[in-house]
Amino acid sequence: MSHCKFEQPRHGSLAFLPRKRAARHRGRCKSFPKDNAANPPHLTAFLAYKAGMTHVVRDLDRPGSKAHKKEIVEAVTVIEAPPMVVVGVVGYIETPRGLRALTSVWAEHLSDEVKRRFYKNWYRSKKKAYTKYASKYSTDNGKQITRDLERIKKYSTVVRVIAHTQMDKVRIGQKKAHIMEIQVNGGTISEKVDWAREHFEKTVSVGDIFEKDEMIDVIGVTKGHGVEGVTARWGTKKLPRKTHRGLRKVACIGAWHPARVMYSVARSGQDGYHHRTEANRKIYRIGKGDDKSSASTEFDLTAKRITPVGGFPHYGEVNEDFVIIKGSCVGVKKRVLTLRKSLRTHTKRSALEKVNLKFIDTSSKFGHGRFQTKEEKKAFMGVLKKDLVEA
Repeated sequence: MSHCKFEQPRHGSLAFLPRKRAARHRGRCKSFPKDNAANPPHLTAFLAYKAGMTHVVRDLDRPGSKAHKKEIVEAVTVIEAPPMVVVGVVGYIETPRGLRALTSVWAEHLSDEVKRRFYKNWYRSKKKAYTKYASKYSTDNGKQITRDLERIKKYSTVVRVIAHTQMDKVRIGQKKAHIMEIQVNGGTISEKVDWAREHFEKTVSVGDIFEKDEMIDVIGVTKGHGVEGVTARWGTKKLPRKTHRGLRKVACIGAWHPARVMYSVARSGQDGYHHRTEANRKIYRIGKGDDKSSASTEFDLTAKRITPVGGFPHYGEVNEDFVIIKGSCVGVKKRVLTLRKSLRTHTKRSALEKVNLKFIDTSSKFGHGRFQTKEEKKAFMGVLKKDLVEA
């Protein structure tokens, strides 16, 4: 304990070093769930966009708890997840140094939103990406494509599909699609490749991958805060009020010898915009974009969509498929998130609990919302001056 009179745990975790800006904007899956050949082929991850938060009311089913069978209010996050398009397949072989990509096979037709991803400047480009590759499908009846697929079936141990998001379905001010490799689990290698080939240029919805009450992992980049001092960045204690030359500092950054600053000493620098993986987020609902009662329940029969009155602040309307997860998640609004199937086998009672929502709040999130729908507000407020002006 050195010269401390009392024991003092350090401020801030060293497990997240280095605290610097993330190298990639999209959350990366560094590992996928363990494969089980007994299951049919299926995808293990999905890309979606954070829309905002609201709250729900439900009955707690937790025997032994004081709140058992009582109504509880919980914060939830709404994540918009338009269908993704499968445009390729990659085969990997195992080596002593890890996985090595054997070969990739792409679909015949790629949309402009995914081609934008291959260019630094789409406006000035000739937009010729993959035109030469697509000709392989028409020469010799696609003999080379078939050969590459057979190679993957013969040698690969891991199969992943290349899929991208549909940017024209979300209004986040971006035209360039987000693209990622998603591992295919279940079935034999041959069945995985056949499944991927059948889904070329077809869409996969979030409901095909996840289901209600499932525990998932959310991978993304946190909200950035720029350069912060030690008090905000590490949570160190502020010095006394009369301290000379500032008090939001670390008083002593180390001994005379060794004559250098240790890596473990709290220093100012980048705060936020870090790559993080949040495990065990429970899915409360998977909604359809064309469902006009996507926020209704058997207790609240009002026909209302998940979008609150006035839209989600800094996001807008949710018109596509969406996922409601318990609690908060990383990132600002419009941030692309990677939803992944959980790596763990869940046995806890809270993870296995069946959730039945009684009420989903859709009042305005911009101020103190009172009304669940625009119709309810109009019925209460009556005819307003702005209605007469518009008429």
